Amino acid sequence: MSNQSDVTGDALVTPVRVVIALCLVAPFVAMLWVGSYAKPDPAFIGIPFFYWYQMLWVLISTALTMTAYKLWQRDQRARAGKKGGASE
Repeated sequence: MSNQSDVTGDALVTPVRVVIALCLVAPFVAMLWVGSYAKPDPAFIGIPFFYWYQMLWVLISTALTMTAYKLWQRDQRARAGKKGGASE
């Protein structure tokens, strides 16, 4: 069976797409691995580790999602440029 990548000559899995996937998966892994942060120490300005660790991941997740989005846009523009199509 022929893949679309065989027809167009573009690889489906590229290093950029792997980085995008890692950026999107990292927050889920960090939050689902509860044993790594289910403890009260070390406290930060009186806030137990459990709470400030999760709040820190809100900021980290935002940065990782923004990075993944920008990489995806750049990847799509590069692919459109290779095909000779217009980019959005």
